[in-house]
Amino acid sequence: MGLEGASAKIGLAVDLGASSGRVLAGTLDSDRFVLEEVHRFPNGGVGVGERLHWDVLRLWADIKEGLTQAGRRFGDRVASVAVDTWGVDFGLLDRNGELLANPHHYRDSQNAGMLDVAFHSVPRDDIFAATGLQFMEINSLYQLLALRGRKQGALDAASHFVMMADLFHLFLTGEISNEVTNSTTSQCFDPRKGDWARSILERFGLPVEIFGPVSQPGTRLGSLRASVQRETRLGAVEVVLPGTHDTASAVAAIPGLDERSAYISSGTWSLMGVEIAQPIINDDVRRLNFTNEGGVANTIRLLKNIGGLWLLQEARRQWARSGQEYSWAALLAEAERGTPFRSIIDPDASDFLAPSQMIDAIAAYCRRTGQPAPEKVGEVVRCTLESLALRYRWTLGALEELVGHKLETIRIVGGGSQNRLLCQLTADACQRPVVTGPVEATALGNVMVQAMATGHLGSLAEARAAVAASISQEHFTPGPVTGWDEAFG
Repeated sequence: MGLEGASAKIGLAVDLGASSGRVLAGTLDSDRFVLEEVHRFPNGGVGVGERLHWDVLRLWADIKEGLTQAGRRFGDRVASVAVDTWGVDFGLLDRNGELLANPHHYRDSQNAGMLDVAFHSVPRDDIFAATGLQFMEINSLYQLLALRGRKQGALDAASHFVMMADLFHLFLTGEISNEVTNSTTSQCFDPRKGDWARSILERFGLPVEIFGPVSQPGTRLGSLRASVQRETRLGAVEVVLPGTHDTASAVAAIPGLDERSAYISSGTWSLMGVEIAQPIINDDVRRLNFTNEGGVANTIRLLKNIGGLWLLQEARRQWARSGQEYSWAALLAEAERGTPFRSIIDPDASDFLAPSQMIDAIAAYCRRTGQPAPEKVGEVVRCTLESLALRYRWTLGALEELVGHKLETIRIVGGGSQNRLLCQLTADACQRPVVTGPVEATALGNVMVQAMATGHLGSLAEARAAVAASISQEHFTPGPVTGWDEAFG
């Protein structure tokens, strides 16, 4: 039954990913969730000269269009709205809360080489000890250093630093906030103190005063500002902070997640980790380059960022530009017919961060490492999926080392959980059962935090039980280990 035929109160989840955005409606006052897409729109970087930016105003216009459509369909049943986004990117505001410049895209070339620049000023070990975060040149810290090095005027004029979801919450309410789960992706944050890593920021000469008080998921920001109410025809709908980092929302919505489970939030990126009560910041985590990020209900996500399905998304775009249009089903069918373990790549190699031609980059990597370059479509797809599964195997072993016990189950959520071949390859490579679902983990996590904030659900455990009652899950049993050990070696 569609949401129009029900009477339950509705929460609107604005879910912004790196390649698309959506406004979804979900029921709040029941023991299970019904989720329905209201509006979908594209997203992506916009090049201006040598820089790559996000088109913030177009995204804002699409968000308002989604809210307007939701208002027409559901009227006064809409009780709340919340925004989640990707991590690391941010906006800089002046003293009046006005955006000073278009936020940069994390794949902007200005970030290249900034790790070495940072380590020249502050030792790597000191940065990790203060932040507990995986080193990636896309992190907010290195973007800030790039802006400073380019003498970018917005940084000098800034009074407030806000992550992308905080920026849209500002547009919705007029209130400036810094929600914790996204703030922890910046490498400007100390997860043990639950506050910004101010001593490190000072050592870099960054303006510490722009980093404001931190808020938890479930914080109620207030109602939609009057101008948004007029434009969307929604009333004084409440705005709630979800886990604003999309992975935080996705992990919150994983049924059955416990200390014996690892999760993979699978999409453009694969984020593989465990949910723990306290951050782990030691030499082993630093050596293995894992990250401690905030989660819903005062949890910590100990995880590794992995290249993910970005590689196949870009390969598919390259084929389309040459006149070869492939559905995902067709690509997986080609891969099924491919020769196993013909070529293996490292999905996290810098070669694949932002190449203009992904298929060519994969081929060049294979040739450079003494392997046959994949040429046929199925060879490219199989190479990519097997390489991801092997990266998951390495990550699983590292996680077990860090938490000190075996992880019995892998739980895959997000769009990539629909890739049945990748799920089976993951079970085979890791020799662990894989359980998939929900596909819409991020949106469900967003809506369930709204339900917790507004009193419709009492706890994270109760919310996860409601998610479990709302979805079907698929189980993948590990197959023969033949070939995987050699490929892993």
